[in-house]
Amino acid sequence: MPASMGDASSAVRSSTPAREVENDVTEHRQTVNAPGAPAAIGPYNHAVRTGNLLFCSGQIPLDPDTGEIVGSTPADQTRQCLRNLDAIARGGGASLADAVRVGVFLVDMGAFAEVNEAYAEFFAEDDAPARYAFGVASLPRGALVGFEAIVAVP
Repeated sequence: MPASMGDASSAVRSSTPAREVENDVTEHRQTVNAPGAPAAIGPYNHAVRTGNLLFCSGQIPLDPDTGEIVGSTPADQTRQCLRNLDAIARGGGASLADAVRVGVFLVDMGAFAEVNEAYAEFFAEDDAPARYAFGVASLPRGALVGFEAIVAVP
């Protein structure tokens, strides 16, 4: 990177006032740690809210009480992931029904139909959020599926 670009970036960073509030988070973002959701298994929060949007961290199908994987099928694990996301959304003042986009991660894309069937239990087809799905090589703790969401807070 040219020195002039580095200088400009540094100037912008140094001229922007730091507006810190509780938990060292700037005032335009608030962290959400939701009761009823599994404890984070790394250095992250359940969600971060900015304005009326809640950005939920990815969830694997963990039991909130035991921290163990729930379900042996992609469908069962989908249901648990979505229950976890609903708990997080509720902790941020919304519900999973308020999701505007959901991300799906599958270890086996051949399970897509099974995941869709379980997913449909949570969202009406005519009011479902935008969604994407990716096949991945693996997920933490051997999970078969994982989900993340962006939720509009009413």
